[in-house]
Formats: sequence, structure tokens, C-alpha cells
Amino acid sequence: MMGDFLTKWGGAVAGPKTRWLTVIVWVLIVGILSAVWPQVNEEEAGGSDLLPASAMSSEAAAILEEQFPNTAGVPLLIVWNREGGLEQADFTAVQELYAGLSEDPVAEQSLVPPLAELPPPALLQQASEDAEALTTPVFFNEEALTEEFQPALEELESRISALTGEAAFSEAVGEEGLRVRFTGPVGIQTDATELFSQADVTLLLATVALVLVLLVLLYRSPILALVPLIGVGFAYGVISPFLGFLADNGWITVDAQAVSIMTVLLFGAGTDYCLFLVSRYRDELQTERDKFSALKLAIANSGGAIAVSALTTAAGLLTLGLAYYASYDRFAVPFSTAIIIMGIAVLTLLPALLAIFGRAAFFPFVPRTEEMIREKEEKKGKKIRRLKTRSRFSLAAGKAVTEKPWPIIIACLILLGGLALIAPRIETTYGLLDSFPEEMPSREGFAIIAEHYPAGEIAPADVIADTEGEPVLLAETLAEAGYIASVSEPVPGEGNPDIQRVQVTFEEDPYADETVARIPELKAAAAEALEEAGVVDASEKVWIGGETAVLYDTQEITSRDQAVIIPVVLAIIAVLLLVYLRSAVAMTYLLATVVLSYFSALGLGWLIIHYGLGEPAMQGLIPLYAFVFLVALGGDYNIFMISSIWKNREKMPLKQAIAEGVSETSSVITSAGLILAGTFAVLAVLPLQVLVQFGIVTAVGILLDTFIVRPLLVPAITTVLGRYAFWPGRLWKK
Repeated sequence: MMGDFLTKWGGAVAGPKTRWLTVIVWVLIVGILSAVWPQVNEEEAGGSDLLPASAMSSEAAAILEEQFPNTAGVPLLIVWNREGGLEQADFTAVQELYAGLSEDPVAEQSLVPPLAELPPPALLQQASEDAEALTTPVFFNEEALTEEFQPALEELESRISALTGEAAFSEAVGEEGLRVRFTGPVGIQTDATELFSQADVTLLLATVALVLVLLVLLYRSPILALVPLIGVGFAYGVISPFLGFLADNGWITVDAQAVSIMTVLLFGAGTDYCLFLVSRYRDELQTERDKFSALKLAIANSGGAIAVSALTTAAGLLTLGLAYYASYDRFAVPFSTAIIIMGIAVLTLLPALLAIFGRAAFFPFVPRTEEMIREKEEKKGKKIRRLKTRSRFSLAAGKAVTEKPWPIIIACLILLGGLALIAPRIETTYGLLDSFPEEMPSREGFAIIAEHYPAGEIAPADVIADTEGEPVLLAETLAEAGYIASVSEPVPGEGNPDIQRVQVTFEEDPYADETVARIPELKAAAAEALEEAGVVDASEKVWIGGETAVLYDTQEITSRDQAVIIPVVLAIIAVLLLVYLRSAVAMTYLLATVVLSYFSALGLGWLIIHYGLGEPAMQGLIPLYAFVFLVALGGDYNIFMISSIWKNREKMPLKQAIAEGVSETSSVITSAGLILAGTFAVLAVLPLQVLVQFGIVTAVGILLDTFIVRPLLVPAITTVLGRYAFWPGRLWKK
């Protein structure tokens, strides 16, 4: 029934009279949408508020804004550093700079401290204990946009360079002479924007170039290499304005990371879907003289697998919308939308293009029927080489999995299991700056502060308590904690004096895992002080703010997101596999192999990231990102290969069906896997570690899927299970 529908569908979108109409419709849709709706990269507005409003640190930030408003503005920290100690001339330059800023402010400047009025000894006291570093602030208007900071920072850099007469910004930190770096919120925001200013263009060009080269190498046809890219290009032409429209209306939030990964996903997964149809079309052209009949058969035999694959991937990616953490949630709609539109393009536009090009799309290795080859041989008077559609690897794999399934299963489990056992040993980090390049100026400035100032002073924590008018010994109680270096005097709120705020400085690095784990203890200590004063429900009237608290909330909320999303993804894919394959047994072992492949990818990815690249920790967001992508995308290859085995089983013995299914699909799955892994590996050209690491883990996971799980482990398990692999569907005879 599905085959009949898809056959009619092929005639409707790619028939002799409809193929050009389909292309024209797509051209009109892309043109109209691009004219009336903004492009998605014009609506990037990620922001740094990634935690939900219900998170403790977010609630603390809201109370601070209401009760303890910051009238100074957003700070830029200027870090002055000289190995061996700052000199008198350096302090003079600081005073002259701030005198100039007081008289002639830079753009968007809101406030500067009166450092010009301080005598040199007083200014020296503000330097680090070793006198090698000094941190001075400049405040900017909170309403200013990030791009409006850039001219101000350029002006500041010019003034400092003129005052010092040194290459304070261009020379490396640690070398002889004065070094100056901008950091703090303004410096970090500006650097991050600068990093991504050309990233989208670089990523797009690198992805297109890689896919084009791989398609030419794999199919040795320049025309065929362009056809999938044309399809992906048209799909992007619809996706970009559609997502731009949603973002423009405030229905979704899109950030630079989402756009970058979406581009990779679109070219990788989109090209895969194209290859599934193209490879089937090539096979059908070897048995069908008429190109339109061959195309109908290709759509009938592969369209179902493509549709289910796209639906499976989109559903898996959409589950990211269940996340509380914004970096996950923002990916859900863009990614699932991209996959659905790409799937539609592959089942409408691509057939129309193939119908227009016909056999010429495969030039110079044109697929022909045996009869057509004989006719050509008679006409030319010489023998023509037959086109090989199955590689030696695919034929050998098909034979091996049916003749020696147990050795293959054991070998695969040893390899994949060994890599999977590494996954629990992965060290993770959620620090924002840890994701940026080490040579980024704001990260260098932060590193100077961390090196020369007491660790806890980098990021003190705000403890806020609602005392309900009771005499609470908040500061005294917190000072007794062994992990606290100092506690400020309590400050009452402007609107509600019962709300008190104290700043706590930790003994250790506030970004360290050990310190982050102290947040519950800190809250419990503050709650204890309230309870002793007679405050009811004390724990609900204490909030911790600051960077350490943000990291704690990030860990807690992302752990919650993983606990929710992972089982939902598995359940959705299990249902889709069950509906499509009608086999509970097949669904179970296919899902199990995907999960095993995921943990193996994490283990191998960690070996590359930690020992190959020298990174001390993996970004904490990677495991869930990788899980959703690998499980969803891994299902595509499962569906494509198993559906081939299922179809073959209707007309041949089971072992032969498995061997044929493996040999039929291994070439296209290998090609698709190489392209998909390559596109994700292209993320390494971006400057953000979270994207680089995500690209590495996803790429190695796809390669493990492509060369081990799909062609070897899955068919070997199918062979061992025999006809019971189809249960409770029809139990075929042996």
C-alpha cells in the first residue's frame, strides 16, 4: 500500500509533465519567503541568560536587580600586567587614562571610578600582592548592544597605546613589557561576537567544499555531486526565512551556535537522504530502460525509509524542547524544522531534478540496463565495462555476517564495550570561558586576574536572605564556614529592608568543582542562621547568586534535562521503529546498538579531546547534544539497511536476504556516513570549544556506526536471531 502511494507520488512530482513544475514551485517559494521574511542569521539573539527564571541563581539576580540596583552599568575590566612588577609609569598611565575618560568619555560610557584622583601609593594598594597586576573598571550603559561596545573598546585601546607607548595589546602575555587586556562582561561579549562575526560564512564554505569533494570522490560524477547540494541549497532557502520569521515574532530564540550546528546538520543529514534516493535510482536504472519508471521504483523502494528516517530524526531533535536549559531548548525547533523541510525537499525537488537530468546525472559512469549495454556494444563494436554498484567491502561484509555471526558480534562488543567503559571517566566543565580559545583577549585577562589575585576574589557569591524583620546573625554564621575567606557586612534592600545581602569570598577557586559543590552547604548555613532567629521555612527564603551559583544551577538543570530527554528520545524512536518494522525484537536490538554506539563515541571522543587535543575537561553540554544527534541520526542507517533486509526476505531465504541487504546498502551507508561525519568534523573550524568537541564526538560516533555497527554488528545479530528477529510480525520460515 505504501509502495503504491509512493509510486503515484513519484509520478506526481517527477513525471514527464510535472518535473519542471515542481522545480518552479520551489523557486517561487524560496523567492517569496526570502523577500518577505528575514533570514535566520539576521535574528540571532541568544543572550547569556541560559537558566530558567525558577533557578535559584536567576531568582537571586532578579532580587539583586530589584532591591540592590546597580546604577553603575555593565563593567569592562581593564587588566594591567607586567612581569616583575608594574612600574611608576604604568600607574601614571592609569591615572591619565581615567582623567581623560572623566573629561572625554568613550561611546556608551556610564561611569568611571575616580582613579585619577588617587595618589600613586593608594593606587598601588589596589594592585595584586605581587604588584604585577592591576584591574580597573569602566562601566557602560546597560541598554547598549554588544556591537556598540566595539568602537568604545577600540578607542580605549588607542588611548592606552598612546599613553604607554608600548604594544600592550598585540604582544603575548608573559613577555617583557606592559600587557593590557580587556575582560569582564563587556570584554567577553565583544570577543564572543568578534569570534562569530565570520564563523557562519567560514562554516558554510568549508561544509559545501567538503561535501562537494566527498561526493565527487565517492560517485566520480561532477553533475551528481551538485544535485544533492542544489537540493540542500533550496531547502536552506526555505528554512532560513521560515526560522527568521519565527524568531522575528518572538516565538523562538536563535543563537549563533544553533545556526552553526543547523547548517552542518542540514548539509550532512540532507545529503544522506539524497544519497539514499540517488543510490536506489542508480540501481533501478540498471534494470529499467525508462528513466521515469526507474525513478518511480526508486521512490517506492526508498521513500518510506527516507520519510521515517526524517521523522525519527526530527522527533528526536524536537525532544530538546523539553529542556529547561536554554542552550538545549533553543535547538529543538530550528533543528527539527530543518530536517522536516529537508525531507520534503528530498521527496519532491530531488526527484524532479533527477527526472530532468536522467542518466546524465551519473556521467561519466552512466548506469544502463543489460539490454542497453549490448546495444551500445553492437553499435561501437567493443565491450563496455559494467558498472559496479557494490564494493568488495560490502560483499565481504554481507558474506561474513551470515557465515560467522558470533565472532563478529563478540569482536564488535569487545571494541565498542571497551570504548564505552571510558565514558564514565570523562571530566566535564560548564565554565563559559573554558569554551573560548586560550588566546582570546578576554580569557587572557581573566587568566591574569586568576593568577595574581586570591582565587576567591575572582567571583564572590551573593547570599540574599529574607529576615522577616528578625535579628539574623547572617554574616557571623557564614564566616564560621571553613571554606569561606571573608564575608561583607549585611546591606538591607532599598525597597524591603528585611531582605539582606552579604558578599561571600571563597577560599578556593570559585569555578572549581569542589567550590561549586559548596553552594548547597552555603545555602544551608544561611538557612540555619534564619532558623535560629525564628524565621519559618528558612530554606525557601535564602538565595545564592553569582558565578559559582550559576555553575551549580547549570549542573543541576542540565542533569535534570538529561534525565528527562534521554528516555523520551529512546521511547519515541522505539515507537517509530516498532510501527515501521512491526517487530519488537528488531526494535529492541537496534535501539541497544545505537545506545552502545553512543557510549563508545563518548569514550573515543574523550580520548581524542583529552589526550589528543590536551583539553582537561569536556564541555558539560556535549553528552546530551551527542546523544540526541547520534541516536536520532543512527536510526537513519538502521532503518535504511533493515528495510532492505525486510524487503529481500519476501523473495529469498533469510541469510541471503541479510547478505544482499548488507551488500546493497553498505556502499550508500558508507558514503552517507563519511559525508555526515565530515560535515560535523567541519565544526572544528569554529572558535568555540563546545562546538569543536561536539563535532569530534558526533563525527567519531557516526564513523563507528558506519563501519562497525551498521554493516557488521546489526546484521550479525539479525542472523543469529533468525526468523525471530521479525517477531511479532510474520515469523518467516527458515
